[in-house]
Parts: sequence; C-alpha cells; structure tokens
Amino acid sequence: MDKTYDPQAIEQSWYQTWEASGYFQPSGTGPSYCIAIPPPNVTGSLHMGHGFNNTIMDALVRYHRMKGHNTLWQVGTDHAGIATQMVVERQLAAQGITRHNIEGGREKFLEKVWEWKAESGGTITRQLRRLGSSVDWSRERFTMDEGLSKAVQEAFVRLYDDGLIYRGKRLVNWDPKLHTAISDLEVQNEEEKGFMWHFRYPLADGSGHLVVATTRPETMLGDTAVAVHPEDERYQHLIGKTIRLPITDREIPIVADDYVDPAFGTGCVKITPAHDFNDYEVGKRHNLPLINIFTRDATIVSDTDWPMTHEGLRHARIQSRDVIDLATDIGIPKKYWGLDRFEARKQVIAEFENLGLLEKIDPHTLKVPRGDRSGVVIEPWLTDQWYVDAKSLAQPAIAAVEDGRIRFVPQQYENLYFSWMRDIQDWCISRQLWWGHRIPAWYDNQGRVYVGRNEAEVRAKYSLAADLELRQDDDVLDTWFSSALWTFSTLGWPDATPELKTFHPTDVLVTGFDIIFFWVARMIMMTMRLMKHPDGSPQVPFKTVYVHGLVRDAEGQKMSKSKGNVLDPLDIIDGIALEDLVSKRTSGLMQPQMAEKIEKRTRKEFPNGIAAYGCDALRYTFASLASTGRDIKFDMGRVEGYRNFCNKLWNAARYVLMNTEGQDTGLAGECAYSLPDRWIRSRLGQTIAATVAAIEDYRFDLAARALYEFTWNEYCDWYLELAKVALQTGDETQQRGTRQTLVRVLETLLRLAHPVMPFITEEIWQRVAPLAGQSGDTIMRHAYPQAESWPLDGEAEQEMRWVMDVLMGIRRIRGEMKIADGKAIPVLLQNGSAQDWAYLAHNRDFIARFGRLDSLGQLAADEAAPESAIALVGELKVLIPMRGLIDKDAELARLDKEIQRLAKDAPRIEAKLNDPAFVEKAPPQVVAKERTRLQEIQASLTELHAQVEKIRAL
Repeated sequence: MDKTYDPQAIEQSWYQTWEASGYFQPSGTGPSYCIAIPPPNVTGSLHMGHGFNNTIMDALVRYHRMKGHNTLWQVGTDHAGIATQMVVERQLAAQGITRHNIEGGREKFLEKVWEWKAESGGTITRQLRRLGSSVDWSRERFTMDEGLSKAVQEAFVRLYDDGLIYRGKRLVNWDPKLHTAISDLEVQNEEEKGFMWHFRYPLADGSGHLVVATTRPETMLGDTAVAVHPEDERYQHLIGKTIRLPITDREIPIVADDYVDPAFGTGCVKITPAHDFNDYEVGKRHNLPLINIFTRDATIVSDTDWPMTHEGLRHARIQSRDVIDLATDIGIPKKYWGLDRFEARKQVIAEFENLGLLEKIDPHTLKVPRGDRSGVVIEPWLTDQWYVDAKSLAQPAIAAVEDGRIRFVPQQYENLYFSWMRDIQDWCISRQLWWGHRIPAWYDNQGRVYVGRNEAEVRAKYSLAADLELRQDDDVLDTWFSSALWTFSTLGWPDATPELKTFHPTDVLVTGFDIIFFWVARMIMMTMRLMKHPDGSPQVPFKTVYVHGLVRDAEGQKMSKSKGNVLDPLDIIDGIALEDLVSKRTSGLMQPQMAEKIEKRTRKEFPNGIAAYGCDALRYTFASLASTGRDIKFDMGRVEGYRNFCNKLWNAARYVLMNTEGQDTGLAGECAYSLPDRWIRSRLGQTIAATVAAIEDYRFDLAARALYEFTWNEYCDWYLELAKVALQTGDETQQRGTRQTLVRVLETLLRLAHPVMPFITEEIWQRVAPLAGQSGDTIMRHAYPQAESWPLDGEAEQEMRWVMDVLMGIRRIRGEMKIADGKAIPVLLQNGSAQDWAYLAHNRDFIARFGRLDSLGQLAADEAAPESAIALVGELKVLIPMRGLIDKDAELARLDKEIQRLAKDAPRIEAKLNDPAFVEKAPPQVVAKERTRLQEIQASLTELHAQVEKIRAL
C-alpha cells in the first residue's frame, strides 16, 4: 500500500471497475430488495441534499447487497418540464428565436430539447457516479423515454375512464412569464416590504362607506363583494346591502362570512374570487360571479382578450356562478385595457386619490409568491385545466399508513401526511408547456373532448367518423404526474415484466420532508389505484418512507445562493481553489453588492479554498449527521475529522500488512489467543450487532458512531499497540493467533464499514482479504458480517477493561506530571481486591512492557507508601513514586507561570461578555467563540490548581 492515503488515486478507478463489471446489477438470488432513486432533474447538478440523500440510499443498498439480497437500486432522471424548457428557450433567445416563431413549430422545438438533453443532460448522472452511488446503470430511465411515456398515457386513460380525471375551470398558480400553471412546490413565498392601501368603498344608498385594505389594489377591478364577519357588531346592520364599486361603477353585495378576521385591519375584506384562493372559496359559498381581469401576461383585459382567456367559452356557468365575459360588462374603463398589472396598480391608486377615496397607506411586510424558475410574481388565475380527483384516491392511501402497510420513519411524519391527505384538494395536472407528456385528449370543432392512447384509438373508442377533424390538447402533464408512477413505471408497467413481479413493491423511499405532499403522497395514491396484487388488492409503492432533514450550514441557516453559503459536494470531494470557489458562488448574481458580500464571506470562510477530502470522508460525515428527522447542520470541521479517520484506517492497515504479509496468519495450524486478541474479537462482535441494529432502525448516525469508536479507540489506539507485545515476545502459536486476529478483525471491519465508505474499504480489502482467507473480486459481493461469528467473551472484556484502566491511570499521571513517555518509571499497586491481584498475576509482564515500567510492585493495605502521584482503579491505588522523576520546585514554578498567564486573560474576556454593546452588536459566532474561550480558561485554571496541590502534597 502507498504510504499516504490519496482518495483521488483510488475512488474514480474503483467506480469504473465496479460499473464495468456489472456489480451494481441484481444478483438474481435471495430475497428482493429495491429502492427507486428520487429522480433528480435532468437540468440539475448535485447539491448537498443530493449528497446526503444518495449516501443514505447507497449505504442501504450496499448493506442489503452484502446481506445476500437480490438488490436493485433503480436509477433515472426527471424531464423537469419548466426548467428544461427554460434552458432551451434561453438558447434560442440568444439567436433571436422564440418557441412560437421557430421554423417547424412545436416538433422542431422538441427536437432542440432532445438535442440539448443528449449533449448536456448527463451532468447529474456523472456526479452521482462521483458520489459512489451503486445504482444499476444498465436500467437507467428517463421520465420522457418511450417506456415511461407509455405508462403515463396508460395511467391517464385509465383514470379518465374511471371518472378520476376531469377538465374544469378553476384558480391556479399562474406564471405570467412562462405562461403556464405551476404547482405550489414551484412557488416561493418570501417576505418583501410593501404597502397596505386603505380604500373607501361607498355604500350604494349614499349613507356612508366601508374601508377595505389591500396589498393588490389592481384586483379591485374584479371585486364581486365585500365580506364582514357575521358576529361583527360594527357591520351587522349592513349585511345584505350593496357597495358602489369605484372606477367600475358596479354594485356589489356586502356578505357575512367566518373567513373574515374582525381584528385584522378594518374587519372589511374585498372579495375577488377570480384572483385569490381564499376569495375563491368565499365566492363559492356565496354564489358570487368570477371576474377575470387578467390576460395570460397579467395585463388588464380588453373586450378582444376574452375569447383567448376563456378559450371561447362565453357565458359559461360554474356551480351557478357567472363567468363574466366582457370588460365593458364589468365596467373596466378603456384606459386600463392592456396595462401591465403594476402599471394598473399605480393608476388605480391615483384614481382613488383623485376621487378622495384613498384613506391611508401603511408600510406592510407581506409574503410575495414568486415563480421559482421565472422569478416573477405569481397570479391566481382562472383557467381551464385538467384535474385528478385526489379526494377519491386519498382514502385508500390514508388507510395504508393507518394499518401499517406503509410506515414513516420517524413516525411523527405520519401526522404531517395525514393532515394534508385528510384535507386534500384536487390536483391540477396540466401545464401550458411544450416539453413534457402531451395530454392524450382530442377535441372536435364543437369543443367535445375524447381521451385515448392515440388518435386511432380515440376514433374507434368513440365511433367517430373518419373525416371528423380532431385536434390534440396542446397542454402537457405536470412533471409530478409521471414521477408519481416512478416505482412501477421504471420496472416496465403496464407490461407484466419479471422485474415488476420481483421488485415491486419497493422496500424504502428515502426523501426529505418537504416533498411528502408533492411526491410521496401522490405516489401512494397513484400506485394503489393502478397496481394490484394477484388477489386484486392494491399494492403500495414502498413499505417504508425514511424521512430525513434538510442540510443546512454550520449556523443552521438554509443553504441558498443569495446567502453565499451553498456547498457543492463535489468541491468537497475533489477540492476547489479559492478563486474558482469565489467565481462559482458569485456567477449569475445580478446585484454587484450581493456578489461583493458573498465574495467577502467566501474569502473569510475558505482563505485557502476547499481541500480535497475524498468521497468516503464526505459520506461518513453525512452518515454521522443522519439522526432521524432533524435538519442537518453541516460543518466542514467534521469532514476534516473524518478525513483523519480515513487516514487512521489506512495507516492501521499498513501496519497490519507490514506485520502479516509473507507470514503465517493462522489459516492452518494451532493458534493461541492473548487477552487482547480475545478482547478485540468480543468487541468486534458487539460492534457488528450495534451497527446492524442501527442500520435496520435507520439510525445511520449511531452506526457511524459505533464504527468510529471501535476503529479508532479500540482497534487502532489500543489493540494495535497491545498486539506488539505478543508479536515481539509470544511463542509461535501466540504470534500466529495475534496475526490471525489482526487480519481477520481488519477484514471484517472493512466489510462492516463498506456501505458507508466504499472506496477505501475496497482498496484495503483487496490486500487484506487473502491474508484472512477470503477470496473474490470485490468486497461489495461478500457477506456482511454477522455478530454470531464473533461471540461475546465477557471474561476477556472485563479483564481487559481492568488492564486498560491501570494503563490509563499510569498515562494520566505521566501527563499531569510531565513525565516523558519514553522514561521507564516504577509503579506500585495497593489496596487491591483478590480479583485485582488475580488480574495482575495474569498481566504483570504485559502491563510492565506496555506501560514502559522499570518495576511493578505491590504494597500491603497497611504498608506506608512513598511520596507518590495516585490514580484510582475502583478501590485499587496506582502509585508512581515521584522521588527522582520530577524537580518539584521547578514544576511548581512552571505551573505558577501558566496560572498567571491564564488569570490575566480571563478578566479581559469577562469584561467583553459583560458589555451589552459587544454582546448585541458582535456576530453571534464571535460572541459564542469568546464564551467558549472563557470556559476553556476556567477549566484549565481548575486543572492547574489541582496539579499544584498534588505536587505540594508529594
């Protein structure tokens, strides 16, 4: 083995070997185990959430593969409708082309998208490989590939035929820039500073006015009522009267509704059912008309816009509420026609002020909904869309969690799931895009709709005349629709494939809590409707949902580009220079001040850039932070610590190989095992049991802790040192037993750690395995260790604990008294029990040699001891006579000097922390650092004073 551990030298070459050898594919034997990867967007690149999520999944997959399961990790990517279309549209815009004027129309545009996907869409799959993800690349899927397109069509048609998909006119989140409906997940609600305008609405009978407050003055053009709380005594006498709506000169009613909060504002709320989701519900309850005042560009409508916005459906009625068609019908003056919504806002405010109806303007902080892709303000907009009847699908999905067919880990997320599912709204599944699964619906010239897998099937299904002209719906399906079919469509559904029979239902879904609503719940609903067991009962998509927290920075803040705290996992794995990191973090930022702030922060946090820590160190960090359900505070210090852990393991392996290669490692012949041999074997068995239990319980943090403590504290720090005694002084059978223990424990440990840190364990295992009697091409196809193979040896553990306590007592005295490690010292034991003296008899030579003692004696309980430093092991006294070992006066002088130095620092720090100006104005991390430093000084002073007292007592 190389002297220095270099992850870059081993990681990528090993991954290429694994993939080329087909080791990631199912074995074809054993019970099945399957995970379907949450499909990352084809436009994307890895972020820390991906790194964490994939570490957990890969650890589970490698663990079950080694347990002998027929294991499949199904991989694929999502076509990311809006994101991908935006990428290609930007490329076309650079050439002065839009998708609407591209020669060849929709088909040519889609050709361009597929060209982009072929050239640039593989970034994230290359990054997944760099993370060590052992997915079955031979089965890679894409949500727009032929097989998944067939599955999407089949699902849509079946649900439509069953009455679970319908077309209707409702409010949606509308993106005026992208011209499409978007899901709630694609809306970012962020606080922004704005205003609250207070308008006077005159009563129609001239008897006064009501004051309403709004943050969107332009929407008053579409008001159809003013609402008050039914028990609000201020307005009860006005309920049923009407308002004369300014500017439009329309009369609208005053209605009573519990939605109104009497304590907020004036207690009067303007109701615009076509442009606010809450108002829409109020409108339904009071049979109010819907007035759509916006075009798809969020400009004010004119008479000529109405056929476009309502797709020619004039005078339609929805649940007895009129959809009013003409701008002139609703009194929108022509000077507003075609105005951008924010220009219209200015004009409305000015007109209210001119009419003397603007009561006041208050500064107001509000949540503004913006499209996460376009960045523009989203409008609730009334359009015709396709919907899934989610309420009907929700009941079986709720029951599956209630009766335990699906369990959430941690269980608390069941409540989040239930709360959403029991109040679920119908799901808008249509998007006004070109990139995506086109809706399999056709229209005739009368607007009648026909649904089928293709036009030929539609004509046969509905007995349509051959000359009847049909037009396919231009909309595509929401990306989440195809993702909802992911667990079974990737396995070949609707065909009855062997993979579908073998691997479905899948075993576990690993996901963040933020998409329980948008993906997890929808997968459960769609799967249970479309997938059946042979007896006809519904299948679930997975048996367990493991919900992890979100990765945040070391201060607990969400990682975002605007904060400049985003970390790319590949930069941690392979390293990045400071200038490249600065450029990466500030690229694309339009505001120079923000870029300057982020550059300053980056240079302060990473003055030397980011070192190359390797994949194993990063993966181990993620595993160590994976406590169930809580958000993960990511600290680069941990990565450095686990890089040191990798170094420790590497150096331990080099030591073992130097002492065992070319020698008898007990593969045949008699072996005798020393106390340390018996102890480490027993401890290994318990570590295996703890690790297995933790993984089975999804406590990867506990698994990582058990592996770390055994590897670093027990195997490396203790056993490798203890083994030297047997190797140097033992007879042939003892040396053989120790060499066997060295290699077998190490080889087992490598298999135990492999799921979390696959690269370093494979590299070392290749050298160690033959010495331990193991053979094979790869560690990942070998059996995961079993605790039963390493039985508990309680006697050895108890005795070894005694030996270690005695040795640590000696070490502690050496450290406190500044006695050089290499200096041979006398040790006396006193006050021991019969058990202590029995252990001493077994281990006297061992303790003397390992503790570097020139003598090890015993004193009777009543025998006077020389002036000594003392450590206690239970009732047993470990004494080191001090005469001749230290210069008492010199040591006291040294300690006094150190005490005086620290005593000067403490008051200075205390004064800063007692200064309110410092505590309030200094950054929190600076204040915390000062508090920690003060605690350290106080602890050091306590320890130094204790040492002084010990030396004076000698």
